Amino acid sequence: MFRKKGDVIVHVWKDTRLVRIISMIQDATNVNTGRKDRKTNMEIKKPSAAAQYNKFMKARADHYLSYYSVLRKTVKWSKKVVLYLLNCTLFNAFLYTGY
Repeated sequence: MFRKKGDVIVHVWKDTRLVRIISMIQDATNVNTGRKDRKTNMEIKKPSAAAQYNKFMKARADHYLSYYSVLRKTVKWSKKVVLYLLNCTLFNAFLYTGY
């Protein structure tokens, strides 16, 4: 499922759990993953934004950020977004300074 307003598009789809992506670059097309569903034997598709994210990030940042998460259950969603962006910024600064 997706929604678009102006240049911003929001994708939500069910992988092993709900996945949400906001993009200003990608469109709403679905791409083949090269894998087939075991039960239905149909080609698995996902949004192009997710394919581009996986291609360039390779889940490296998500993997490292999961070890030192600053998010807590009691924090409001707006604070979670700010803390996540701050966490990503600190990770990128650490990663690209050569430590």
